[in-house]
Amino acid sequence: MKPARRLLIALGALLLCAILLGALDALGLELPTAIGSLWWGLLLLLGVAALVDAWLLSKTPSPRLERSLPGQLPLGRWSDVQLIAHHSYGQQCEVQVFDHSPAEMATENQPQRVMLRPGEQTQFGYRVRPLVRGHFSFARAELSLPSRLGLWAARRVLEVPGETRVYPDFARLYGAQLLAVEDWLSQMGVRQHQRRGLGMEFHQLRDFRDGDSLRQIDWKATARKRTPIAREYQDESDQQIVFMLDCGRRMRSQDDELSHFDHALNASLLLSYIALRQGDAVGLSTFACEQSRYLAPVKGAAQLNVLLNSLYDLKSTQRPADYAAAAEALLSRQRRRALVVIVTNLRDEDDQELLNAVKRLGRQHRVLIASLREEVLDTLRQTPVQNFESALAYCGTVEYLNARNKLHERLIANKVPVLDTRPSELGPELVSRYLAWKKAGVL
Repeated sequence: MKPARRLLIALGALLLCAILLGALDALGLELPTAIGSLWWGLLLLLGVAALVDAWLLSKTPSPRLERSLPGQLPLGRWSDVQLIAHHSYGQQCEVQVFDHSPAEMATENQPQRVMLRPGEQTQFGYRVRPLVRGHFSFARAELSLPSRLGLWAARRVLEVPGETRVYPDFARLYGAQLLAVEDWLSQMGVRQHQRRGLGMEFHQLRDFRDGDSLRQIDWKATARKRTPIAREYQDESDQQIVFMLDCGRRMRSQDDELSHFDHALNASLLLSYIALRQGDAVGLSTFACEQSRYLAPVKGAAQLNVLLNSLYDLKSTQRPADYAAAAEALLSRQRRRALVVIVTNLRDEDDQELLNAVKRLGRQHRVLIASLREEVLDTLRQTPVQNFESALAYCGTVEYLNARNKLHERLIANKVPVLDTRPSELGPELVSRYLAWKKAGVL
């Protein structure tokens, strides 16, 4: 409990009067005795009123608060949190409320002044913007309750437990369900390529037709029917995609509000959404993290929720990336042939270790490496050189990028495709490459 502004003003006024009366007395001016008695009377009255007001405030029950909190919050986006105040006051009362949100969330419209009216429930709210992913708890709320005479304000801390999870921002994905997939992909800048060749999954037998390849002839069926019979194929409907996510220290770089690791998660889940819509199975394997996680490839729209629930609290670490160990761990779990997408940030020192691991994976799976490139490197390379410091920065950037490109060229020379892209462009690039391979029948 602390004195309110009204009490402080009253005490200040009495203090000024006392100073004035003392100054007049020091100057030898005689004042009526009643003035001094009046001052002491006012002081006594204020003291009694303050004591009674404080006692009544201590007996006043606190309002009861309820918090309406979404169970899922998107990372980096503003969301509404609603509070409802229940009370049994016989007269209206204005309180100040501050909800104790987690430190990892930015807030707007806090604290708030709320008018509580007799016989009514009061609903109000504020906004939060999560800055990191994970599981968060709201423990309590704090309010400032005024006394009846407005001389005191009591600080009341109320237990209002609540929990929520912060997921990667997939509002655009769920909104995309309202549109045709092709239209949405074109908005994302995805390029579709014309299909060539044939699918690899057998569909049915039919009569041989002009334009069919001789490889399609089923000789056993032809011998039985005594007429050319051809095999008809279709795109494989149960292809598998497994993401290998680097959770190590290189993914902690940050160009905007999101780290490279968050961009990698968003891009992986974006491609997962598209692949699941295409009827493929999607799985996940992590490395260089506190505890490796593995999800076997599964088809169906429900798999996206499984991925979200498995990844929402995944964080990058200070560990180095061990590509050899990650490859062996995946090979021991993933027996069936799949498209393995390694999302990482390559360095020139990764040369031989990475190449050996990718070759080992490539014997059983098709491998695609998505290497994130810091946006600051592109900025430095395009900035005009104006002084000695900028010349050093430019030369260092070019040397680093050249060494990085040489590693990419060595990988490509060993038939390992590499996507060298900025984090913000990773999602559309991955989807574009996936659809190109899907339509070309090379998955």
